[in-house]
Amino acid sequence: MAGNRKFPSDLFFVVGLVILIDIFALIPVLSESFIRTVLSLPLILFLPGYALIALLFPTKQGLEGIERAALSAGTSIAIVPLIGLVLSSTSFGIREMPLLVSLSAFTLLACAAAYVRRLRLPEDDIFEVPLGTYARSLLIETLGKQESPAEKTLNIVLAISVLALVGSVAYVTIIPHQHEPFTEFYILGSEGQADNYTTEYIQGESGTVVIGITNHELRTVDYTLDVRLKNKSLALPENLRHIRLEDNMTLEEPLEITPPIEGKNMELQFLLFNDTEKEVPYEDLRLWINVTGEA
Repeated sequence: MAGNRKFPSDLFFVVGLVILIDIFALIPVLSESFIRTVLSLPLILFLPGYALIALLFPTKQGLEGIERAALSAGTSIAIVPLIGLVLSSTSFGIREMPLLVSLSAFTLLACAAAYVRRLRLPEDDIFEVPLGTYARSLLIETLGKQESPAEKTLNIVLAISVLALVGSVAYVTIIPHQHEPFTEFYILGSEGQADNYTTEYIQGESGTVVIGITNHELRTVDYTLDVRLKNKSLALPENLRHIRLEDNMTLEEPLEITPPIEGKNMELQFLLFNDTEKEVPYEDLRLWINVTGEA
């Protein structure tokens, strides 16, 4: 009877692995381990697709072992971006925890639905293979089954594609890659936004800009800031003239500009030097300002 059937071993394995991945992600001590990264790969590359294929193809007929595995990997690659697209339109955004919860929920619900579908089928027609037997059948299908040359070639290509995909994602995920060193240098308006810059001055009065610097140089850097109006340096506070930032640190500080001379369409330069080059600016920004006489 259907009510006496055991939970299928393949679905049990998928559910158990999803729960294990969630445990490693949610417990702080475990979340920093290398094992968590390795366990997360199946949740991205295989498990959602396998659960969906199990739901769509609950019987033994229609898909053989290697085809089911290849379709599971390909379907997972399609599912993950779709879930990310849905998350991007919500307040959660595409972040690690919302994506983990969404993929886990999708996989578990698909497994539950696949189980319900299998319960409605005659027991002899249900796709349910013990994991050891399933692994051996995959090996036999790939290497030992008598097939036409075209079928063998297709199966080998599918197997190689799956292995290449898994290897590529594992390499990108596990092997750390350092980005090219660079520095972010920007100026913001007085309200901290990239607009509403003060460009109209009255001589003797001040306007404010926000200086922003973020160090992505993979090392601590000593910066020097120079602000020039018509190639003449303006007075700066010491904390902005000489700036030391560790890697991945950001500085945002307001700076009052008091133009000492009158003129129209004058170039106000913001020059940032690093500790390896004192003569040529490492980064530079410009505003064009007008300064009228005292009212």
